[in-house]
Amino acid sequence: MEIPQRDGDGYLIERDAWTPEIARAMADADGLALNEVKWTHITKAREYYEAFGVVPPIRKFAKYVEADQKEMFKLWMTGPMKPITKYGGLPKPTGCV
Repeated sequence: MEIPQRDGDGYLIERDAWTPEIARAMADADGLALNEVKWTHITKAREYYEAFGVVPPIRKFAKYVEADQKEMFKLWMTGPMKPITKYGGLPKPTGCV
């Protein structure tokens, strides 16, 4: 599968190009496995963005998905919102450089 053009941080330049298949291809290309829990985070982040028009801060998102913030950091091995939004075809979270 051909991945649409991405910016220097790996985010899709054309957000409308996002599909679950493209998300998986991007994660594969980045050497990241998307398990069921990670996939749930991605779909919930997209749902949140649809409803509120913003990417939530991790604290608010952890509450939204009823997950422990520390566990999310462990699962993603980094600040979770960056990969969640990247593979979710969403804008970069504010505060992420």
